This record gives sequence, structure tokens and C-alpha cells, in this order.
Amino acid sequence: MKPLHALSLLSMALLLSACGGDGEPTQAHGPDPKLPEPQRGLLPSMKIAQPVAWGEHKPTVPEGFSVTAIATDLKIPRQSLVLPNGDILVAEGRGGSAAKLKPKDVIASQIKAKGNTQVKGGNRLTLLRDADGDGTYEVQTVFAENLNAPYGLAFANGKLYVANQDALVRFDYKEGQTQADGPPTKVTDLPAEINHHWTKALTVSDDGRYLYVGIGSNSNITERGLEVEIDRAMVWQVDAETGAHRPYATGLRNPTALTIQPQTGQLWTVVNERDELGPDLVPDYLTSVREGGFYGWPYSYWGQNVDERVRPQNPDKVAAAIKPDYSLGSHVAALGVDFSLPAMGERFADGVFVGEHGSWNRPNPVGYKVIFVPFSNGKPAGEPIDFATGFRGEDGKTRGRPVGVTVDPRGALIIADDLANTVWRVTRSR
Repeated sequence: MKPLHALSLLSMALLLSACGGDGEPTQAHGPDPKLPEPQRGLLPSMKIAQPVAWGEHKPTVPEGFSVTAIATDLKIPRQSLVLPNGDILVAEGRGGSAAKLKPKDVIASQIKAKGNTQVKGGNRLTLLRDADGDGTYEVQTVFAENLNAPYGLAFANGKLYVANQDALVRFDYKEGQTQADGPPTKVTDLPAEINHHWTKALTVSDDGRYLYVGIGSNSNITERGLEVEIDRAMVWQVDAETGAHRPYATGLRNPTALTIQPQTGQLWTVVNERDELGPDLVPDYLTSVREGGFYGWPYSYWGQNVDERVRPQNPDKVAAAIKPDYSLGSHVAALGVDFSLPAMGERFADGVFVGEHGSWNRPNPVGYKVIFVPFSNGKPAGEPIDFATGFRGEDGKTRGRPVGVTVDPRGALIIADDLANTVWRVTRSR
């Protein structure tokens, strides 16, 4: 048998893409999307991104806003955190392990990698500082290094928390410091065996007592067996002091970003749903996270839509599945979420920003942008609004891929772009 690396990835991609439709993307947004019938028995259509440099280009933002690259030449920026003094921390790294993946998954991961940066992950936190408030971050320094694929970030009560792919850790933090005083303290281990989905999302309760960690599944639909899914596809609640943890909500295939709603203290997440049911299934989504709630994976999707591929079936779990709050569209790969503040202007004052990394398994790509989902009375209300676009151009070239989005209370949106290895800052210009 020839080794997998001898396969022509381009030929494989073209073969697989022939299995899917080639019409315009069918993307339903909102609380009640109309879902098509599943297309079973087909490998997903794969569309390889063609990365190019931004050059003289920038993301396109709404009228009345401007965008600036405040850091470049990073090492795979994923998520960011605005500290109380206005400094920005950026988590940089690449995680995961292909050692125990099946051949089909290895091919898929290789094709996805074609549309990702080839830079080696930094395994570090970088600090950015704009000391005089002129919009130029003149200080760029390594705050902490020798981490293990850091992703989620949170701050509370003088502690900086980092979700590595294998452990939740913390640093003591003094306002204004530009470098950690020493190595971090482990709060608790996190599931890391195989790491099909390696990212560990993170947020903290308003009082700093509890941390919430999003942990993705180890497969698409448990095809590796349930034993590798222990403590996965869920959100953990972790005692920030002791590290004691428990499942807070389950059935979430890959909760890639978490945030707390400012007015209510309610936990929200964006979730990447399952593959191989066609280009228009299953919707990735934005949802509030109920304590003790079950959201369907792997037995069903979008409430009680049964996934017939899963064995054994579990009708009781399907009956208990909570329908998410808001469909973002299928395969947009939402990797960032944060609630807005009035400082972002009247049009964008109430709602969430969502970073959509972009699809790899659709003949017509979707995502590759930052959207704003407006809220009313504490819930999503209305169609999403494009906020930062142009990451994938009309020429079919991909210049960037948004990951984390973070609202700066001073009136800016920070966007981590892990293809261009750039951090963008979007501010109101009038």
C-alpha cells in the first residue's frame, strides 16, 4: 500500500468535490432555519483555499469604521484578551494530533492544512501595548512561552487563565507587567488523548469563581467509539481556586468559543456541528448554554433531527435535546464570539460578534468573515450583519481567516487572523 503522502491532494480534492453540488450556497440563518434532507454516503466536498498575502488589501468594514493591522508576523494567533489597562494578550499555537486518525481523516486534515498558515505555532502569549492611545501598539513582547497550544484566555481577580490543549493553567498578574513572573500553575488537566478537536475555549464568571471550558468531540459522530469521548463534546464548569470540575452542559460537538452576556451573566457559545451530511447540513450555531442542558450530539442535530448514522441510537437523549438559539449556517466554522458594548456605536451596541474561520468542505466556500448578530431583549433578533469581510476575495484567493474576536471596552473589535498571522483592530472613525 502506498503511503498517504503519495496521494495527490489536489486530485483527491477535485474527486471529492465532484460528489457535492455546485450551486450557490444555501445558508439559513436565525432561530428556525429550514433544513434540507441529509445526503448520506458521500464524502464531503472539499474546496482548497488558495492563500495569498494581504499586500495592499485590508478587510472591508462598515462605513464609519476603520481597520488597522496592529501586529503582524505572529505565530498562529487564535484568541485574544483585553486586560484592564488596555494591553492585549494574544494566544498563539497549533494543536492536535494525527497519530491515531483514520486514513480518511488524515486526508481531510491534509487538505484543510492547504488553506492554513504553514508557520510553526508559537506556543506562547504575546502582549501588545499602545501606551499613548494613538492606535499604534508600539510594544510587542512575549508574555509567556513554552505553553502547549494555548487557545482560550480569561482574566479575573488578578489571575490570568490559559486553556492549553492539555491543561487549564493560571498566572498571577500585576497590572502593567509585560512578562509573566514564572511558569504557570496548573488548575486542572483537560482531555487531550488524540485531540481530533484540540481547541479549548475559555471564559470566566463575572465574580471569577468559575471558569467554563469548551471541549470538542474526538470524532465526527463517535465513529472511534464512545470510550474516546469521555469528558468531551461538552462545557466544563471549573472551580477557579481548586480545579474541581463537572459537566455544565453536554451534547455540544465542538464549542469553540465562550462568552458571558454582560447584562445577565448568561453563558453563550458558538458550536461547530457535524460533517458528511451534505454541504447544507448541519448548521453551526450560536446558543445560550443551560446548566445541565443536552444539545443533541451525537444522536441528533438542531433539536430532534435524528442522525441515523449513530449506533446505538438513543431516543431518550434525542427527546431531551435542546434546539440551539441561532443558526449561523452550515460549515462556516465559527471560532470566535464576544458580546458588544455601546462603545461600538448604536448599530452594533446590542449583540455578538462572531469570527467565522471559513469552510473547507463545501464546493462554494462560506464564512471567512466576521459577522454581527443583533440582539433584542437578551436574544438574537434578525439577520446577521457582515462586519469584516474580504478575507476571501472575489478572485477566490484567501488572504486571511478570522478566529477570535474580542471587544475592547474603549470601542474597538480585535480580530485574530491565523492565516495572515495578523491581529486586526477595527475602530469607529466617526
